[in-house]
Amino acid sequence: MGLIAGALAKAIRPGKDPQGCFFSIFIGIIGAVLGGWIATLFGWGRVNGFNLYSILIATVGAIIALAIWAALDKRRNRGV
Repeated sequence: MGLIAGALAKAIRPGKDPQGCFFSIFIGIIGAVLGGWIATLFGWGRVNGFNLYSILIATVGAIIALAIWAALDKRRNRGV
């Protein structure tokens, strides 16, 4: 699930990522787990099984994780 969400997030997220495709998918997997945890925490339902809702939540979490990683990587490369 995380691999699919990571690949979708990489395709959906605009702009050029500072890392490669495989690393973006890895961050996407982490984001998918994060998205599922946040959805459960806020009571939006459990993310279980392989269905459209689970893919949507996992993809949103992966997009957030990719954006955070890109911002951190950009700051690190600028020397801030």
